Amino acid sequence: MVRMSVLADALKTISNAEKRGKRQVLIRPSSKVIIKFLKCMQEHGYIGEFEYIDDHRSGKIVVELVGRLNKCGVISPRFDVKVKDYEKWVGNLLPSRQFGHMVLTTPFGIMTHEEARRKHTGGKILGFFY
Repeated sequence: MVRMSVLADALKTISNAEKRGKRQVLIRPSSKVIIKFLKCMQEHGYIGEFEYIDDHRSGKIVVELVGRLNKCGVISPRFDVKVKDYEKWVGNLLPSRQFGHMVLTTPFGIMTHEEARRKHTGGKILGFFY
């Protein structure tokens, strides 16, 4: 089977392991985008530590789960989002306005929608987690 989106596979793997009550999960293959997405999740306390394992192929990541994640997913295609449209997207994707995070790729790097709003920059939407 051909992998269409490495990020979608990784987030689905994390979500399924979290639903099963696992303590850690192995993600392969790895990419820079996955690592940045996981850093956003880690900053907000949704996952614990994660470790990159270089196997001289595409790499693996071992993620420690803390049991706080309800759902995470990818938005495909990566729609353009302007600063003034954040509220509309948050309303569509997240269960409430003060709960959960949208992850965007911006000219300043990959960050959550709150950081992007503070830096007053738009970008393309990668996914969400809550």
